[in-house]
Parts: sequence; structure tokens; C-alpha cells
Amino acid sequence: MLIFVNYLKEYFRQIQYKSLLLTTLFVAILIALNFSIGIEKRIYALHFPFSLISFILFYGIVFGAGFWFQSIDPRAPTFNNKKMFIIYYSMAVIGFSLKQVHWQIPFANVLKFPWNIYWTRVLQLPLKLLMTLMILFFARKIDDDNDSFFGLTTKNFKPKPYLIILLFLIPLVALAATQPDFLHAYPKVKYINFIDGQVQTPWLWKMIYEISYSLDFVSIELFFRGFLVVGFIRFAGINAILPMAAFYCTIHFGKPLGECISSYFGGLALGVIAYRTRSIFGGLIVHLGLAWMMEFFGYASRIVMH
Repeated sequence: MLIFVNYLKEYFRQIQYKSLLLTTLFVAILIALNFSIGIEKRIYALHFPFSLISFILFYGIVFGAGFWFQSIDPRAPTFNNKKMFIIYYSMAVIGFSLKQVHWQIPFANVLKFPWNIYWTRVLQLPLKLLMTLMILFFARKIDDDNDSFFGLTTKNFKPKPYLIILLFLIPLVALAATQPDFLHAYPKVKYINFIDGQVQTPWLWKMIYEISYSLDFVSIELFFRGFLVVGFIRFAGINAILPMAAFYCTIHFGKPLGECISSYFGGLALGVIAYRTRSIFGGLIVHLGLAWMMEFFGYASRIVMH
């Protein structure tokens, strides 16, 4: 744990506080707007391709603002290789927008209920992980200056500190699981409860769904800590962290308010760790562990309440 504290201390010694304040204020305004007028809900209510275009514009503004807030500081370092930065920036915004829209699974549409809905929900996330990997492979193909494949390295990785973090998170998640807004969102497996009564072993099909759900966190860590931090270090150095944290917070707009707010600070912390270690495996342990805890406590709370 001490090493993480040192990472954060070093980060706050280097960061421009004006940039940090402006980015945090910007994120706070976005959160307030979302939970009052529903930014994400309004985008999802649009039909494709308008939903995709709206996500591209929204994420483009958020991610771009994160860099702009830092560039206006006269002490901020200049960006390296602006042409490649613009390519990476465009790939990030468009790629994640494609991930956020609903995907139709062609073969699932010809199946009967419940399998048409089940396979559409189960297969979307693995396919979106595959898309994320393809984006990263393409980025590496056109620009091979990164010393690792966007944080997929165990060179500076030690699992013990991250497991300790998860131990500290257990009572916090257990407490959150007593709140109505938490139970409204978790466990995610409730979204396939329609499988009950349709098959003899519903737990097996729910386990397959949970595995699919877990793959989404691999995709998230690869994208945010791998691509947006490790991949952008060569352009912006330490200034790659804040724009990622702002972007990361906005993908939690459909989650409970407490989770959305904490995602900004959690994303900032995980970004610092990825920046220092050049590895995403620590963040992956924390993210996956937290997701499984939220599923477990959400499921357990529902059993106790009923």
C-alpha cells in the first residue's frame, strides 16, 4: 500500500493544480447535468446512427477538454507527435463510441425466446472486447514506439498490494449493497432472470453470462489504462492521466451516483498506477475483484431481503 501512496504523492507533486481543478470542476458539472437531465439516457434513446454520432461528439468533447485544460497552463509540456496524437485520439473516441451502442447479433435474431435475447446479451461483450483488441493491434501496427502492448506486461507487476486494496473495499461494497440505488443496478445477472423456468439448469446459463460480464472489465482496463494512459504517455506524459479519468467517469453515468463520483477518483488512482508501472494487470485485479464483489453482495442482499 505504501508504494501506491508514494505513486500518488509523486503525481500530485508533478501535476498542475489549475488543470486538476478545472478538470474536476468540469466532471462535476457533467455529473450534475447527467443526474438531472439524463445525458446518457437521452443518447441511448436515439436510434442508430444518431446514438453513435452523439456518443462520438460527447466523448470527443470530454476527452478533448481533459487535454485542453492542461494545455492552457503555460508550464504544461508541449505535446509530442501531434499527427499521431490526433490519430490515437480519433481511434479512442470513435472506437469506444462503437462499443457503447447496442449491437445486433445476426444469428440471435432468428432464434426464439429466450435464446434470442439471451445470446444477444451474452455475446455482445466478448465481441466488443475483440473489437477493442483489434483497435489496439491496429494502433500498434501504425505506431510501434510503445515498449509494451498497451500495458500487457508483468514486468513491474506484483499482485499482493492490489489484493490488499480489495480487502479494504469489502466492507464498503457490503455497505453500499444495503442502498436502494445499488440494488437497482446490481447484480447484473438479474437482467437474464427471464431464463428461469425456461431451462433445467439456469445457474449454468447465468454463470456463462457472468463470464461474459467479466470480459467487459478486461476491455475497459485495456482501453482506459492501457490505450488511454500507457498508449498516450509518449504524447502527453503524465498529462495523459486526467483526460482518461474524465472520460472514464462518463461511462458510469448509468450507475448509482456514488459509484459515478468515485469512478473519477478511482480512475485517477488506477491511471497513476498504470503510468508508473506501465502495466494494466493491477487495475484489472482491482476492477474484476470489485465487479465480482458487487455481483455477490447485490445477489446476497436480494436473498436476505426476500
